[in-house]
Parts: sequence; C-alpha cells; structure tokens
Amino acid sequence: MRICHRSYYKRTLNYRNTMELIKKTGVIASAILMSGVLIHSAYDKPTDETAKKEHYVPSEIDFAGEKTPLTISDVAERFDRELLVNANLDATTKIIIKRANRAFPVIEPILKKNGVPDDFKYLAVIESGLVNVTSPAGAKGVWQFMPDTARERGLEVNDIVDERYDLKKSTEAACTYLLNAYKKFGSWTLAAASYNGGVTGVNKQITFQGVSNYYDLLLTDETARYVFRILALKEIMQHPERYNFVVPQSEMYQLLPVKTVDVTSSIPDLAVFAKEQGINYKILKIHNPWLRDRKLDVASGKGYIIEIPLKGY
Repeated sequence: MRICHRSYYKRTLNYRNTMELIKKTGVIASAILMSGVLIHSAYDKPTDETAKKEHYVPSEIDFAGEKTPLTISDVAERFDRELLVNANLDATTKIIIKRANRAFPVIEPILKKNGVPDDFKYLAVIESGLVNVTSPAGAKGVWQFMPDTARERGLEVNDIVDERYDLKKSTEAACTYLLNAYKKFGSWTLAAASYNGGVTGVNKQITFQGVSNYYDLLLTDETARYVFRILALKEIMQHPERYNFVVPQSEMYQLLPVKTVDVTSSIPDLAVFAKEQGINYKILKIHNPWLRDRKLDVASGKGYIIEIPLKGY
C-alpha cells in the first residue's frame, strides 16, 4: 500500500505540475501570439509617409505647357491608371531613369534648338525605353521610325547604314515630324498623339467628332492612352522621390566622352578599323549602332562621323 500511495502521490504531483506547466505555457503562448499579432499589424500597416508615396497623384499636370484637365473624371482616371502602372514597374522604371541620365543630354539640346518643347523627351521614353528596339511592325530606334517615314525625314536606311539608330539624327527627324504636326493642329498634345495615331488618323477623328482637344476625342485604345503614358513618365521622372525611385548618381548610366572621326572613304573591315582606333569591334558598334554591317561603303561626295569613346571600356 505504501508503494501504491507513493505512486498515487507521484502521479498526483506530476499531474499538478503538468497542469501548472500547461497553464504557464498557455499564458506564454497567448502572450507570444498577441505580440506576434501586434508586431504583424504594426509592420503591415503602412505609415502615412509610405501610403502617400504609394498613392500620390498630383492635383495638376501639363504637357508642353498645355494643361491636362484633371477635373474631368475620365481624364483623371486615365492619368491615374498610367501613373499606377508605371509607378509599380519597379525594375523597368528604374532602368529608364538610369538610361535617361545618358540619353537626355543628347536629346534635350536638339529639341531646344528646333523649338520643340522639352516634354517630348518623355515621348521617346514611352516609345522605346531610351534604347534601340525594333517593334513587331518594323519601327526601329529610340524614336521608333518606320523605314519610309524615316526616309521622308531625311534619314538613310539600308543594309549598311540605318540612321534610325543614330540618336542625334533620329531626334532631328522626330523634331521635323512634331513641328509639322504642331503646325497642322496648333496643339503640342495633339502633335504627340499623332506620333502614335498618325496626323491623318487624328485629323479624321477631329473632323468626324467635331472637337479639337485631345482630351475630348474618342480615339483607339493605344492613342487614347498614349499622352497619359507620357504624362505618367514625366511625373515619375521629374519627381522620383514621390514614387520611391531615387537612384544615386553613382548608379546612373553615363554618357561617355568621345572623339569623332570623319570618314570620307569606304571601310572594308570595321573590326580592323576599330583596332586602329584603339578599341574593339563590340565597342565600335555600341557607340555607333547605325553601322549595320561589317563594312561601311561611302559613296563619292558623302561622309559619315564615327564616335570613338575615350574611356569607360
């Protein structure tokens, strides 16, 4: 019986200890759970500053000095859509900001020289992301010219030379187009829209609908979104801190200093030419993407300017 009593005592003691441990464990677990909920809530709940950056929409904006009527509900909604889309394309938008540090110093003075508003540099942004790309339709370069349109604007386009890939010359060609469109419409906003929808296409809609303001026109989906995309990139790139796109200058892509070589005779082998200039074929093509072949044929009386980087390779 003594053994049984001791066993009972031990069992009772063990039971009491176990229950006490469960109670203590339950209290601790509850405390941990509650603290976890509080911590989770604290981290999940955005601060006023974060919320402001994530959802910031300017109360007013303009394109080339022409005010965008954000008091009109559908206009405000269309702008908000493009702003939200581009503000949340983190990697893409950040890369564009980096590229702009290299491309804008080339584009801006050409726009200014031709009397084209500075805001049109953002048109180049939405056309190509500031790189030489090819569209499914065959448009090429930063300004996305089709072959015939490029030739009409004075650009050389063939298998050896394609000046749609020359940022300086293609920017000049874009200025010519935009100035003609502005002369036609008397509006920089409509000139920008026509870069996507065509002068003829936009003019047909103006005639049919009886309105001459871009924001009053019912256009194809792409052209209807076009100017709002420009406005969105303008807003983000002018105020990157509002959208968490602050990029240190040290991380920006740089415009390298170059020397120029006047070429008035054919170059049968561009790889050999590159080595003679102290660089390689790859670097030559990177800095002169308008060179489309392994050679350069130069007709009598014609010449080209080739850029050779002085550092950074």
